[in-house]
Amino acid sequence: MASDLLAQLFFQLACILIAVATAERVAGWVGQPLAVGAMLAGVVLGPSGFGLLLPALQRQLFPPELRPALFVLSQSGLVLYMFLVGLELDLTLLRQRVRGAVSISLAGIIAPFGLGCAIAATLTGDPRFFPPTVAGWAGTLFIGAAMAVTAFPLLARIIHERGLTQTPLGTLALAAAAVDDVIAWCVLAVVIASLSGNVWLAALALGGATLYTVGVLTVGRALLRRMYRDGKLALLVPTLILLLFGAWATASIGIHTVFGAFLLGVALPRGPATAQLQRQIAPLTTSLLLPLYFVYSGLNTQLGLLTTPDLWGLGLLIFLAACLGKAGACWLAARLSGESNREAVALGGLMNARGLVELIILNIGLERGIITPTLFTLMALMALTTTMIAAPVLSLSLPHEPIAP
Repeated sequence: MASDLLAQLFFQLACILIAVATAERVAGWVGQPLAVGAMLAGVVLGPSGFGLLLPALQRQLFPPELRPALFVLSQSGLVLYMFLVGLELDLTLLRQRVRGAVSISLAGIIAPFGLGCAIAATLTGDPRFFPPTVAGWAGTLFIGAAMAVTAFPLLARIIHERGLTQTPLGTLALAAAAVDDVIAWCVLAVVIASLSGNVWLAALALGGATLYTVGVLTVGRALLRRMYRDGKLALLVPTLILLLFGAWATASIGIHTVFGAFLLGVALPRGPATAQLQRQIAPLTTSLLLPLYFVYSGLNTQLGLLTTPDLWGLGLLIFLAACLGKAGACWLAARLSGESNREAVALGGLMNARGLVELIILNIGLERGIITPTLFTLMALMALTTTMIAAPVLSLSLPHEPIAP
């Protein structure tokens, strides 16, 4: 009955929040960002942890009939969160450090993108990693884009917790990560738009995405300034309506809801009103809805699929390529830009974290049938491990900075 499913859903949500809150507390104790705890909680609650130890109880807590509800709630949290990420993007910061940020971000995109494409090219045609219906070039570009991203929201949080926001290192890292993710998302949009196999549908998606981007950042920004002209009153309901329309528009043209949400956040004028808007939206999003996305991702992570040594070897190769391509390239670019060795190492470690952004891209790939659950699991492990080493690398390279709570 519907009432039984509803009761079970509320019980499921309560269990998820308990697990995530506990994991975040443990992560804080060991000096890790809270996002690491949430990611681990998702894996533990999924088939790789709870499902491995108590499979019958795990299936009872996460029955198939409740997966659609969990998906919708988690996607709602994702849209709100990506809107907040766009809202936190400091365009003034980008303009101040654009030269150094562009060189570092390009190095941190080109190297991992190339390494990711090279690895993916050797895997195309293998049904363990890519469905037979996916063109080799599409799978290759998707993995390249997935390897190239940086966890901009997590990086911003670490920098804030360490008190580096107003330092040259902090501003450079934030600017470089912002440029990095914008470029990576553009590449991903091209890949997603091209997956239809229909030239006209692909052209519609790319043309629509371009039109939406230009429209939101020009006409949309001007209208939003008029909406917020007094700069004091946060228009919560009108902004949420625009956010939902933006998510609907980008999903309708064949891209993804996160693009519409992120761009609207970028276009919104900064000031007391938007700060108030963040305070209104952030608590429920980060405390309830976003943890559901971590758990939904954890349900798709199946370590049980990695049954042979060659798969674990591939996982190690992906991790090493991700670190060499991102951390190594960013370190070298920072050194060539005149940064000290310690700050270049710290910058490389921060840029190397994939975090939630990686999980978003991987879930898109799994939902669109670009990658298989096996490749999803391998890439998700890379996202988790690169995120876990970010804070320790920062602490070792800048030991005078306090450990993140």
